[in-house]
Amino acid sequence: MTRLCLHRLAWSLPLSLAVFMAPAPAGGHELNSASLSLTEVEGHEGRFLLHWEASSSALRSELAKPAVFPPPCKLDGAFLDCGDAGLVGTIELPWLEGAETNVMVVIEWRNGSRLLRVLTGSDPSLVVYGIPASAGLLALRPIVVDYTRLGVEHILTGFDHLLFVIALTLLVRGGRKLIGAVTAFTVAHSLTLACAVFGWLTLPAPPVEAAIALSIVMVCGECIRPTDSLARRAPWVVTFAFGLLHGLGFASSLLDIGLPEKHVPTALLFFNVGVEVGQLGVIALVVALRLFAERLPVQPATVRRGLVYAMGGMAGYWSIERIVAALTGPSL
Repeated sequence: MTRLCLHRLAWSLPLSLAVFMAPAPAGGHELNSASLSLTEVEGHEGRFLLHWEASSSALRSELAKPAVFPPPCKLDGAFLDCGDAGLVGTIELPWLEGAETNVMVVIEWRNGSRLLRVLTGSDPSLVVYGIPASAGLLALRPIVVDYTRLGVEHILTGFDHLLFVIALTLLVRGGRKLIGAVTAFTVAHSLTLACAVFGWLTLPAPPVEAAIALSIVMVCGECIRPTDSLARRAPWVVTFAFGLLHGLGFASSLLDIGLPEKHVPTALLFFNVGVEVGQLGVIALVVALRLFAERLPVQPATVRRGLVYAMGGMAGYWSIERIVAALTGPSL
């Protein structure tokens, strides 16, 4: 009886994971969020149009001054005037500290540069970079820390990339093969990420997102394939090909976030570093859990198969959803 219960638990955990990660329908309650946008006015360097929006009418009316801006900047009605120094320094939301509200801050300059951050109760401020292009690495510390953190967050909160890394770790056995596969994936997505960020390669997002979801389905299929295949013999070939797709997905998110105009290579490098730190952390966790599962009184293969089916089913749903979006969307 105990073995039967454990067997059912081994199947129910992955399925519960799939249900948890599935897109949930919109609830009836109001989302506690807000946005602050700053758009540089054409022909007026250092002058920004300020727009504050909040889901709560009380929050919107109570906060006449939603943010504290760097010292050179002064509020002038609906405008923020920062003069020749420009909008450089720390933007703080003191009222946000400890609150459950999320605030999306978007800054857009006349030259097309863009900065996007989501501030929370635990992190109620952001730094607008004003670092000279000739500055050394020590002076670039805010960019290094910020973009490394963004890279880690992206791999941990981007469920499609996360599932691909988990499926890859379940597929490839042997430390040397796994290192080779992960290295190939890293090199490939670094190439396409750089090409997309510098404008050398441009592809519409919907087909790329659909292909990324399909890559997860294919790796999950390889995990349960009973016969030998190229993915098992030379996994680095497969991960390199899929890495090219995932790099375009990383680029889409990074371009949405925005890059510091004078320090694009630095931001790109450390975003990549953050992605790799996140990937290695996920791989280490999966390997540790796999070793732990081998000590349980259940068949590890049962747990593995259940998890693979759950991930493959989730990725299959994303594939259909994204293919439909790619075929019906305005970008094609």
